[in-house]
Amino acid sequence: MPKRTLYGVVVSDKQDKTVVVQVERRFTHPTMKKTVRRSKKYHAHDEKNEYKVGDAVYIEERKPLSKLKRWEVIELYKRASQ
Repeated sequence: MPKRTLYGVVVSDKQDKTVVVQVERRFTHPTMKKTVRRSKKYHAHDEKNEYKVGDAVYIEERKPLSKLKRWEVIELYKRASQ
């Protein structure tokens, strides 16, 4: 079974070797027929502490590393503008 890959933005990098990535999804509401945005935060493994707040990254599923970490950052999409 292939691993899921998600795109999101780093919202926290305060933990060691961990970043919190906010992933936003858009869908059409079944009744209102209006586009709705929902977001969810994932704890992702960052081995070298190289990603900072505001960076756009891709994360991928992996085996559990801790109570909350089941994702790993695999690629940087765009650096945060300073």
